Amino acid sequence: MKTQIEPQGKTILRLENVWKIYQMGAVEVPALRGVSIDIKQGDFVAITGASGSGKSTMMNLMGCLDTPSRGRIYLKSRDISTLSESDLATFRGRTIGFVFQQYNLIPSMTAFENVLLPLEFLEYSDSDAARRAKEILHTVGLEDRMHHRPAELSGGQQQRVSVARSLAGDPEIILADEPSGALDSVMGRKIMELLCKLWMEEKKTIIMITHELNLAKYARIIVELKDGQIIKITENKPTGCERLVNYEKKIN
Repeated sequence: MKTQIEPQGKTILRLENVWKIYQMGAVEVPALRGVSIDIKQGDFVAITGASGSGKSTMMNLMGCLDTPSRGRIYLKSRDISTLSESDLATFRGRTIGFVFQQYNLIPSMTAFENVLLPLEFLEYSDSDAARRAKEILHTVGLEDRMHHRPAELSGGQQQRVSVARSLAGDPEIILADEPSGALDSVMGRKIMELLCKLWMEEKKTIIMITHELNLAKYARIIVELKDGQIIKITENKPTGCERLVNYEKKIN
C-alpha cells in the first residue's frame, strides 16, 4: 500500500514496501506488511494504532535499529542495507535522537553525564562535549539539576534529561516512543510542549509513536496502523502544537 504525505520538504526517511516477518517455530508472523511511506524533513508525524498493530516494529525500523525482512529503508537517501553495522551505528547516531517511555538513563550517572555519554561515542572533544551538554540541559530547563542523578529527579525531569540526551548530537530526527506515557498529565503536557518547540522553533523532524489520540493530535500528520498495515493518514490542521502556541499568545 503506497501512501504519500503532502510535501513539506525533501524526504528524510523512506520506507518502501517494507515487511517485517518473525519466525515463531514453524510459523511466520508478519508484524509489518508492505508499508510504504515518506517522512519529509521538518515534519511532525504521529504513528498510532492499537496494541499489536505494528507500532513498535515500525519504530525500530524507522530508527534503523532493525532491518526489514523485505523492502527498503532509506535514511537521507541512503539505503541502510548497504551500510556496515558500524557505519550504520555512526550514521544513525548523528541523524536520529531517541526518546523512550522508560527514559533509559544510567542510574549511577548525573544528568550531565547521561547527556555527555552519546557525545563521547560521537567523538566530540572533552571541552566541546561538556559545552554542548550544558547548552542542551539549559534548553530543556535543567541547568540547575545537571549534577543530580536520576533517582534525585522527578519523572518529568528524567524525561527531559532523556530528551536532552537525544538532542546532544544535534540530530535531524527525533524519534519519540510514547514520550509522556509514564508521566502524569501535567508533566506529559510539558514534554509535549518541548517537542512542539523542537518542531516549530528548531525545525526538527519529529516522529512520535503513541496509542493516545490526544497526543497524536499534536502532530501535523497522523498515521494509523492496523494489523501491520497503514490504513489511514490524516493531515491535522491546526496541529495541537499550533493551538498551544496560539493559546499562549492569548493568555500573554
